[in-house]
Amino acid sequence: MKIITSLLIFFALIFPGSPSHVSAQKTSEATEIVILHTNDMHAKIDNMGKLAALAESLRKTHKHVFLVAAGDNFTGNPIVDMAKDKGYPMIDLMNHCGFNLSTIGNHEFDLGQKRLNARMKQATFPFISCNINTSGAELKQPKPYFILKAGKIEIPVLGIIQLGPSGMPDSHPSKLQGLKFSKGIEKAKEYKWLKKKYGMLIALTHLGVEGDEPLAKAMPELDLIIGGHSHTTMTKPMMVNNVMIVQTGSGLKNAGMTTLTVQNGSITNRTYALIPLDSRKESDQKVQALVDKYNNNDTLNRVIGYTEAPLEGVHELGSMMTDAVTSRLKVDFAFQNIGGIRISSLPAGQIRLRDVYQLDPFGNMVISHKMNAAEIKSLICTSFDREKQLELEVSGMTYSVQPDQDGTCKDVEMLDISGKPLDADKEYTVGVNSYISASFKFDHRDPGTSTFTTSAQALIDYLGAVKKVNYSGVKRISVKTAE
Repeated sequence: MKIITSLLIFFALIFPGSPSHVSAQKTSEATEIVILHTNDMHAKIDNMGKLAALAESLRKTHKHVFLVAAGDNFTGNPIVDMAKDKGYPMIDLMNHCGFNLSTIGNHEFDLGQKRLNARMKQATFPFISCNINTSGAELKQPKPYFILKAGKIEIPVLGIIQLGPSGMPDSHPSKLQGLKFSKGIEKAKEYKWLKKKYGMLIALTHLGVEGDEPLAKAMPELDLIIGGHSHTTMTKPMMVNNVMIVQTGSGLKNAGMTTLTVQNGSITNRTYALIPLDSRKESDQKVQALVDKYNNNDTLNRVIGYTEAPLEGVHELGSMMTDAVTSRLKVDFAFQNIGGIRISSLPAGQIRLRDVYQLDPFGNMVISHKMNAAEIKSLICTSFDREKQLELEVSGMTYSVQPDQDGTCKDVEMLDISGKPLDADKEYTVGVNSYISASFKFDHRDPGTSTFTTSAQALIDYLGAVKKVNYSGVKRISVKTAE
């Protein structure tokens, strides 16, 4: 008898696709499971009290409620990003809200691996990702999936992180040392057995909608994809290959409520609703008191300058950021990646210290490169070709990209502030942040020299010197129509 029992255990371990869990979950009684979800909160904590109240109200009316996050919990609010224990306020508030699970997003790495380890240890919920290998890194290995348990029902949730053109998540390369990443969709396919074993399967992804769609096409085994990264606000779910895809925007403006009906070992019904948090009045008093405590920061509320007109969009904000670099660091030209401009506007009037750190939260140093006109053209072209769109705001010059019929950069017209073309024989000094210097592939003989000044500090110093700015209508970059 002992031999038979041992063999049964052995085969259960060797063949994880065993249907034992499915049979255990097969009941004719329908069970409703509510998944409340967020994505790309980016340390925006002001609606945390409302999220906590919403979650608690659902727990009172539904037996099985889970609260999950689809990555990028950090980066975007100096209250969190510049706390003494960097990132901890976000974990503290997520713990108080009762989060059950989070996937790892690219901006989780902004903390650095040591701090991320500390934050994950402080969390009362796990972080998951199937396509991260930490065997040669400081970061502790996350589990690939997590099982949500609703009574006897067990639902596996698989975590997946996006990879950029370099094969790495979109974070500063220095924060990713020793880490290895697998292509998310290919790695996810290795976990198809979860569907066979449990009868259902959810993906908690940080791939963006552009990655979730091919994932759904490649894995019809998925019942649901709760996504993040692209900051897509979905009022209705997207259905691809009979896989439901949902996402709630960013900045904790909304939460998603996905309700699953489980019967006879499988998900028989799926519904989704987008819940705007800004308009909700109910707030958990204890969580709101924590939010108010963290927000009470006189240093970050200090006024450092004024804008005479609203700063609207990346062109106006990026022009101010790059002017700060050329002005304070005395370089000929400065470039700022649009992806690093983290707010969409600033109202006319006071500019506070916290506004700068929300605009530019990464702490990237400005790197000075000596470059000729051909190398500068290479920087602009390669940045454009990453997504077939403009990616670099500029100071000290204007430029216009001319793409070919395929949308690839064919040529760039570059004019200095006097309106003259750049001198092909002249060597210029070019200031870029350390993310651009390390991550963008472009021709440059000079590896670059650190100015030991962050791009945010350059802007703080610039505003302190000029006092008032006005960038209304400023746009220095453009795309010519392909011939």
